Amino acid sequence: MTDIDVRVLTDEAQYRAAHTVFRGSLHHAPAPDERWEAIKGSYEPGRTIGAYAGDELVGGVQSFPSALAVPGGAVVPMAAVSRVGVRADWTRRGVLTAMQRAQLRALREGGDVVATLRASEGSIYERFGYGVATRYREVRIRKREAAPRVPIVGRVRLVPLDEALPLVRELFERLSPGRPGTIARWPGWWDVSVARSEDKDRLRVAVCSGEDGDDGYVVYKVERGSWERGVEKPTVLEVQDFWAANPRAWADLWGFTLRVDLVGEVVAFGRPLDEPLEWLMTDRRAVVVEDVADETWLRLVDVEAALAARGYGVAEPVVVGVRDRFLPENEGAYRVTASGASRTNSEPDFVVDVDVLGAAYLGDVSFSALAMTGRFSGGPPEAVRSADKLFAVAESPWSGTFF
Repeated sequence: MTDIDVRVLTDEAQYRAAHTVFRGSLHHAPAPDERWEAIKGSYEPGRTIGAYAGDELVGGVQSFPSALAVPGGAVVPMAAVSRVGVRADWTRRGVLTAMQRAQLRALREGGDVVATLRASEGSIYERFGYGVATRYREVRIRKREAAPRVPIVGRVRLVPLDEALPLVRELFERLSPGRPGTIARWPGWWDVSVARSEDKDRLRVAVCSGEDGDDGYVVYKVERGSWERGVEKPTVLEVQDFWAANPRAWADLWGFTLRVDLVGEVVAFGRPLDEPLEWLMTDRRAVVVEDVADETWLRLVDVEAALAARGYGVAEPVVVGVRDRFLPENEGAYRVTASGASRTNSEPDFVVDVDVLGAAYLGDVSFSALAMTGRFSGGPPEAVRSADKLFAVAESPWSGTFF
């Protein structure tokens, strides 16, 4: 293989070249000048890595500075990894592996405890130590049949986008990171995803308020229906971003969304697995779950710090061994108890690769399920059952932020 030079990118021309490689890997044309103007500010110094073959940039990967809520209420430094791409004529030649190795090393040295990403394919990232840690569901609600059971109690008002942006940012930052899996949004997220998004003119924002002021919001857009060959396609309201501080705000915002006139269906992407939408409706069958899929993939960059940060359930202690071929300083045994976790010289009850630990870390999947499906060789059954109880969580982990 031709030698690959992996290095940190430093200027706008390099960022744009990396963005072009990323878009090309997804079969998109390079961003036009006006779109690049909206995007370029999201490239932060020191966080983009490029792979060069001679003078040609053939791959790139970026991360955004963020933070992750973990079980127990702590928040740890996190890198949101994105814009991963390798030029089509350079795939399967070690380019991605070289970039991942360099990025993981840089993230650990920079103080990130974990990294997360959203995967375009499900078979790429486990070999780099990432495990599926949160999932989401996509729901479609037939509006006419739904008929929310409860009236709107608070005040829900439409707010022009430019005026709404500071309101929703403040609301979001009150609510996330909050439940396990939620993350902090960086300034560039709001700029690219909302303020200067390609759909900016179509976005609508409804803000909810109760006795103590604003306590939730929904960002949505409407796709107008049509007739095709005598078949009606309904007008669809698409929920883009939905956050509520309490059950009343949650019910009010869904009640508002389901009462918008001249809409046949409401579609919500990326909602929590345990969101009780069906129970809000007069007819539960009006809510159709169209997909359940992986949301974020989690990589424990500093295993010791990550395990020490989260809270645990009540169970007998267990010693978990960890393997990590990209960050060998993570390898070793960790004693996990109801009061915390730390390194130990004791023999492990069972050993897992770091991607398996990442999948179990937020509580979305149990160690028993992972052992049953051959993801690791289970130790004594009682130790695996104890690990299940120690890592169990009360609500499904969920990110809620697309990047």
